[in-house]
Parts: sequence; C-alpha cells; structure tokens
Amino acid sequence: MTLFKGFVAQGLISAVLVSFATVASAHAHLKDAVPAEGSTVKASPDHIVLNFSEAAKLTALTIQKDGEAEQKIAALPKTEAAQLSVATPKLSPGKYVVNWRIVSDDTHIMSGKLHFTVADPAASSAPSH
Repeated sequence: MTLFKGFVAQGLISAVLVSFATVASAHAHLKDAVPAEGSTVKASPDHIVLNFSEAAKLTALTIQKDGEAEQKIAALPKTEAAQLSVATPKLSPGKYVVNWRIVSDDTHIMSGKLHFTVADPAASSAPSH
C-alpha cells in the first residue's frame, strides 16, 4: 500500500508541475513579422506587422537605423490583437532594429527586437561584371 501511495503522490506532483509549466509558457510570443526577422526588403515598408501567439496590446515601438538615433513610433494600435500593424516613416536604405513591447492578455510585459535591411535600389540596378 505504501508503494501505491508513493506512485499516487509522485503522479500528483508531476501533474502540478506540468500545470505550472503550461501556465508559465502561456505568455504571448512573437510568431512572425513583416518584414521578417533578418530579411532584406527591396523598398521601405509602409507598415511593420507583428503576429503574436495571442492577443496583446502594443505599448511601445521604436525603430533605429544603424548609427542613427532611435525613433519612437507614436501612432500605436489602441486595441489588443494577435496581429498588430503600425505605419512606418519612409526608411532609407540600411540596417534597422525595431524594438517592441507588449502587454499580453495575462498582463505579462514582453519585449523583443526585429532586425531587417532596406536594400539600396542603386546597388541592385548596378551592372555586374
């Protein structure tokens, strides 16, 4: 009987730990974005689109070109959504980092970065030798 109680107790402990792990990993996370992480786009994107695993509220968004000052994007969506789209200023060719911060439905604050490059149109139209 003691052996049986040990198995039951161990089973209950395992179930509780799995429950906690499921709750802990339930925070919103970035699934994908447009432009995609690490991508090179041919022209300045009109919007940054962030696709999350669940509805979230975007609370901060900045964009920074290599070697330049960070620009705060102020016109953020006012409602929670799994897909958030934000208009961007005209971006010149170069490497960019977008920093985002959200509050997920479970009130956890999450943040991350998105890296992409805007190609130089002159470089792609130059004749190759």
